[in-house]
Amino acid sequence: MAFTDEQLERYSRHIILKEIGVKGQKKLLAGKVLIIGAGGLGAPAAMYLAAAGVGTIGIADADKVDLSNLQRQVIHTTNDIGKRKVESAAETMRAINPDITVNTYYDFVNSSNIMDLIADYDFILDGTDNFPAKFLINDACVMAGKPFSHAGIIRFKGQLTTVIPGEGPCYRCIFKNPPPKDAVPTCKQAGVIGAMGGVIGSLQAMEAVKYLTGVGELLSGYLLTYDALKMEFHKVKLPPRGDGCAVCSDHPTITELIDYEQAACDMKQ
Repeated sequence: MAFTDEQLERYSRHIILKEIGVKGQKKLLAGKVLIIGAGGLGAPAAMYLAAAGVGTIGIADADKVDLSNLQRQVIHTTNDIGKRKVESAAETMRAINPDITVNTYYDFVNSSNIMDLIADYDFILDGTDNFPAKFLINDACVMAGKPFSHAGIIRFKGQLTTVIPGEGPCYRCIFKNPPPKDAVPTCKQAGVIGAMGGVIGSLQAMEAVKYLTGVGELLSGYLLTYDALKMEFHKVKLPPRGDGCAVCSDHPTITELIDYEQAACDMKQ
């Protein structure tokens, strides 16, 4: 595949990087990333992946744009209020980069459809705001052997990790089970600073770019935390993937996907 003059100019800042170059940019254009959640995390991640030239980007979300979203979900504008988030996001992504294909899924992701959704993608981004979705995404990706980026934000704090099934620990290795219902406040109850989504969502996009191009070190086996008030990042080494995990061990006890019930918007996971 030969680049057009326009593509050479568009991706010139990537191409001059020795770690990326023409070969890496071609990998990005051939890559497929699914973003589950077009909110605070998914919005900046989608914009940066589109700008980077990831060839096929799927975005799944069952919500419509609300005025309260605009403080952090930067892919949407005031004129998009009432519009399906996936359509609003797709319009912005295509406007950023007409090179790419954007697939939209206006649907609530659950145990009945997630395996079909993730099947055709190379890397998954968890941009959701609730525990049931995070455990569902983890379990489905582990069962399907799909690498994914987990992240969460609340107040002035954020965290993320990357899960490579069969290599490093998964989300259940770290957190095991969802907390009791109402044990953790939601973002609506606790608040979240808008720029936190940009910080953590952009890091998720970076993990996807590194995975697709094969450059650098992924966060597999590590949890990265960020405290905005103290302006501190901490990279915590996680225990290795162990036999005790209910989903990723050699003898899993969870072999079917579970739809948990829980309030939305978490972080303290």
